[in-house]
Amino acid sequence: MHDEIKKLLITEKTLSEDVINQIGNIDIDEFSEIVKELGEKETQHIKSSEISKELQTAYIGKKLYVYDEVSSTNTIAKFLSMQNDENGTVIISEKQTLGKGRTGKDWESPLGGIWLSIIIKPNVDQSKFPLITLATGVAVAKALEKIGVENPEIKWPNDIMIKGKKVCGILTESVAILDKIENVIIGVGIDANLESSKFPDELQKITTTLKDELGKECDEHLLIKTFLEEFELINELFNREDYEAILKEWRKRSYSIGKTVEVRKPFDTPFDAYIIGINEEGALIVEKIDGTLEKVISGECIIKN
Repeated sequence: MHDEIKKLLITEKTLSEDVINQIGNIDIDEFSEIVKELGEKETQHIKSSEISKELQTAYIGKKLYVYDEVSSTNTIAKFLSMQNDENGTVIISEKQTLGKGRTGKDWESPLGGIWLSIIIKPNVDQSKFPLITLATGVAVAKALEKIGVENPEIKWPNDIMIKGKKVCGILTESVAILDKIENVIIGVGIDANLESSKFPDELQKITTTLKDELGKECDEHLLIKTFLEEFELINELFNREDYEAILKEWRKRSYSIGKTVEVRKPFDTPFDAYIIGINEEGALIVEKIDGTLEKVISGECIIKN
């Protein structure tokens, strides 16, 4: 993480590479104020003032940092969370150079997409961690509905789909001590105003953009603002431990339930199964070919029909 923070400082020309290398042994935490100041500068495409204007939240996005380019907004968010930055702090970048999805997959993050991370400090244990990803998916789907997208669906555990194609990915990471979660970093990447025709052929078959689906460019500032408002609402359900309300909203928008899939669990042999539903922990309940039921807490489900 230290190396990535140094890259940010060099990219933004705050400090030269020579200077950074000379002071490389100094605790990088001392640069936290510089990192925050960089995020408060005016950027060309995404304006923090446009997002903050009339933002109807109590704490999500009240502290907002926007960058021209970072390796990963999750990395910046983790760094700032270690400096005890506020609950609800949001980090946005116009571009990411090393965006990541789940299982370490690369996530293309050029100009025209929405790349952001949120720092939250939930008072829950690790068993509830998967529900945070599901709650975020609901917030994204509701925000897309509000800007005119018809029937956005949520593919377990972390993708938002439109007409069977992926438009958004979510990467949730925790900073925990023993079984207690101290901070959660929620990364959201939305293919907003990108040109899908410029995607590689293999991606064009499975991904889409809001620009394609709406037939016009979407208002990125409005979408970010709407998402932050929806996220705070569902995060409050999480804080009140009203998990069933979250699951109810998720099930209404599920892309996964009722489909036959290939289940790929870490360190296990893949198997085919039929998705029956989702339980109170956020795990999938699947029926295997032999009729036995299995709970899938983590992994990937490849749709077969």
